[in-house]
Amino acid sequence: MSERVLGIGGVFFRAERPGELAAWYADKLGIDRDPQFTGKAFSARDGDETVWALFPSDTTYFGSSDNQLMVNYRVRDLDAMLAQLRAAGVAVDERVEEIENGRFGWATDPEGNRIELWEPR
Repeated sequence: MSERVLGIGGVFFRAERPGELAAWYADKLGIDRDPQFTGKAFSARDGDETVWALFPSDTTYFGSSDNQLMVNYRVRDLDAMLAQLRAAGVAVDERVEEIENGRFGWATDPEGNRIELWEPR
């Protein structure tokens, strides 16, 4: 195994009322949400960012509706990581998405949990 996860890029979970739950977290834990989405990006140092975000309970982004959360893992080389996972027999989505903050791919662990892999720009 040559590719390894570099860190946690984000933790995302479903909520029946994301806006209300985000307000609860702001009030009780001081997590002020970003006005652009129902969550917050935490930066420990330049290039080391972790996103915490709430998604609507009916989101399909996490795969199965049984999955209540999804973890995003930062990787150095997304293509190499996806190839490594495929070679190991892991279920990997064919789709790779590229947006302004990097490239994303998805796989499923043996218990059916969808994971997101992120190669930052």
